[in-house]
Amino acid sequence: VMNHTASSHRWAKAAQAGDPKYQDYYYCHDDRTIPDQYDAVVPEVFPATAPGNFTWNEQMHKWVLTSFYPFQWDLNYRNPNVLVSVLSSVLGLANLGVEVFRIDAVPYIWKELGTNCRNLPQVHAIVRMLRIVLECVCPAVVLKGEVVMAPKELAAYFGTPEKPECHMLYNVSIMVNLWSALASGDVRLLKDQLDKLNALPENCWFVNYLRCHDDIGWGLDEPVEESLGIDPLKHKEFLYHFYEGSVPGSWAMGELYNYDEASKDARSCGTTASLCGVERALITHDKPLLDISMKRDLMMHSAMSFLRGFPMLSCGDEIVQLNGWEYKEDPDRVEDSRNLHRSPFNWENAAKRKQTGTLQKQMWDGLKSVREMRDDPAFAPEAWVTTWDAHNDAVLAVVRHVEGRTVLGLFNFSSARQIARLDSDGDIELPAEVALEPYQVCVVEK
Repeated sequence: VMNHTASSHRWAKAAQAGDPKYQDYYYCHDDRTIPDQYDAVVPEVFPATAPGNFTWNEQMHKWVLTSFYPFQWDLNYRNPNVLVSVLSSVLGLANLGVEVFRIDAVPYIWKELGTNCRNLPQVHAIVRMLRIVLECVCPAVVLKGEVVMAPKELAAYFGTPEKPECHMLYNVSIMVNLWSALASGDVRLLKDQLDKLNALPENCWFVNYLRCHDDIGWGLDEPVEESLGIDPLKHKEFLYHFYEGSVPGSWAMGELYNYDEASKDARSCGTTASLCGVERALITHDKPLLDISMKRDLMMHSAMSFLRGFPMLSCGDEIVQLNGWEYKEDPDRVEDSRNLHRSPFNWENAAKRKQTGTLQKQMWDGLKSVREMRDDPAFAPEAWVTTWDAHNDAVLAVVRHVEGRTVLGLFNFSSARQIARLDSDGDIELPAEVALEPYQVCVVEK
């Protein structure tokens, strides 16, 4: 975790015990002078559940910078001892055999009064130093950056081919746009985001996914929404209410996270299967809904896996893991609705993936087909990947082309039958028309 440690970390414990060396590992202030200057400019990460950027520590009698939660203390990278200690930690773990480091909350690690303390140049200098050290000592180790920022900010975190930073980044914007397209049956925002990411330099590689341990934050591209005649706030409200299951016609079962009454902002929680309708179908014994929900789930995984980059499965997706509502009975977990999709892996259900007629086997076999799809030469790293106009806002069309071979992926994001009409162009020869059933995936090889 690049940005902070827990307040129970040994460095923070030493700081609280009065050790000035470790107090300088953090941002500790005797009064509100600096904190007030900071708060006047820097936005809050969680204004509803963790308002303010500083927390009073009674033991030290100091204000501590806590951008995320009061128990997470921001590290002070102005102190070179912090960078050296973090590098030592990384190398120690690499020496134990760790091959991939997910570096958390990277955009926040440098603080500068008078700025919003996001994506500052010093951040990239620090990540670059981390990459240089790893290249020298353990060059096979991979840096995977967690950068939850607008697409225009992302390319900088890869660095350049001559001065690289992260090897890959989480593709947060595509996760959000996939779920937006599913709820609305409209792929225009998703297509726009894919076009922007596909236009990034060749050294920009993303980890694509549907769900992770965190929430779905509805950070859509508002100017693009407005250009399409979509009201950004109303669309966001529709989405988070849809995925909590409170919109008429919604199949989803989830919960809100960090709802803010003033801004009407909220995020969404839930497992992939539950957000796709499987849980509601099982509870209501609705076989047709169950069948269509499983098609939704597999279509979403197929679409995600067809995109440029590396597909990542959230643990449990492969066995149709449902929401873990039992977290509400645990006083230590009930305050954080993200625990809805953080329940233990269900090993009993995992065994069912080998039993004919179970949902688990259906999903396991469906994902096997996705893996087989990706064995095609058109999924090589050097493949050219682009969206294509299906002349239908409910259908996402993606073309992969390499060495004279073309593979077309068509994904129906709606609950109705759709027709995709495709134009051939130069070396890319495509079928003129393809009919798609609700949530159908069609892969055409040319």
